[in-house]
Amino acid sequence: MNPHDLPVLGPAPPIEAAAWLNTDAPIALDGLRGRVVLLHAFQMLCPGCVLHGLPQAQRAAQLARDDLIVLGLHSVFEHHDAMTPAALAAFAHEFRLRFPIAIDAHRGGDPVPATMRAYALQGTPTTLLIDRTGRVRLHRFGALDDLELGLALGGLLAEPS
Repeated sequence: MNPHDLPVLGPAPPIEAAAWLNTDAPIALDGLRGRVVLLHAFQMLCPGCVLHGLPQAQRAAQLARDDLIVLGLHSVFEHHDAMTPAALAAFAHEFRLRFPIAIDAHRGGDPVPATMRAYALQGTPTTLLIDRTGRVRLHRFGALDDLELGLALGGLLAEPS
């Protein structure tokens, strides 16, 4: 992937969170303009998330500077009774996840959470990259190679605001 060839996939929908972990206040994507956002959608019972996606997001968050922010999105579309906010808080503590995590909101009995539906996510793990102007530039379901992510992030960070 040539990072300069990342297509514009459209404007990033807002995150509809029922609650947030690891932040004192809710985070709005509009408030992050001027920064590149890595949004990692996961479920704590998803093996691909636990083994690959979350460690990758955690490494990116540890390397991030002012112009890159890493956000987690816990999008529960199965096993609803097991993946409660309290269980997620314990999971985040045990796995030492320090980046902000949105708990995707459910609307009107829909088993698919609101942000997951807005982004048309196929499942978890999913990596989304949002550029400085609030446009989705990468939407990848499944494991994303570290080098591929690094190249994409480098390309987006090199783009002017």
